[in-house]
Amino acid sequence: MTLRLAYNTNGWPQHELPDIAQQLASLGYAGIAITPDVHHLNPFRPGATEEARALRRRLDELNLAVAVETGARFLLDPARKHRPTLLDEPAGAARRLDYLLRALDLASELRAETFSFWSGAAPDGQEPEETLARLVRGAGAVLDAAAGRPLRVCLEPEPGMAVAGLEDLGDVLLALGRDELFVMLDVGHVPVTEGLPASDAILAFRERLGGVQLDDSRGRRHEHLFFGEGEIAPVTREVLREAEPDITRRPWVHVG
Repeated sequence: MTLRLAYNTNGWPQHELPDIAQQLASLGYAGIAITPDVHHLNPFRPGATEEARALRRRLDELNLAVAVETGARFLLDPARKHRPTLLDEPAGAARRLDYLLRALDLASELRAETFSFWSGAAPDGQEPEETLARLVRGAGAVLDAAAGRPLRVCLEPEPGMAVAGLEDLGDVLLALGRDELFVMLDVGHVPVTEGLPASDAILAFRERLGGVQLDDSRGRRHEHLFFGEGEIAPVTREVLREAEPDITRRPWVHVG
């Protein structure tokens, strides 16, 4: 099995994507994790499809694979971070789904191997049953749109959102009942929401793991620190190998 290290472009907002790709290739990375956003591959901008195709040609020259993430902060609403979500009223949920489907189309043009999204935070006063129903409906729509495409659709738990930790994640996977939804696990989130080592969390979802994001954190605070600046015990290559028993699949490991 081959473990491949990629880097998330959220950390490069002052650079164009082709320049980021060149830098990552020169540093020895095997892939690039792209978030369609206001400054990188905005899916609402005319010409985004052509831009993705041109970028894919450059990535082929650099031998870089692709993951697409959808954590844009203010793309849909410049006044409200990460809103609207799949959990909002129908009009807001439709806007979020539209963004996800546009990003999914760009992922296809980029020949991405993974595509990840999160739940978002539930509106104030929303009953847990309604939250779960809306998320299952939205996730199902993403999976339907992704059917037949050669990529893995992943749900990422995010502290402060409806699917914040591993128990929430398990509830969604059970309610959805579809094997084609995988898990994107950020090791920096684990100590914020769980009482177990990050390695244990990886192994707990080993059969559904679509990728792992590597960063550090301290004091159960949700902040992305560089390795060694926090308190997370290192995740070893052996753990990642054990978590990926099927040698026909090639797991992603993202930094950032």
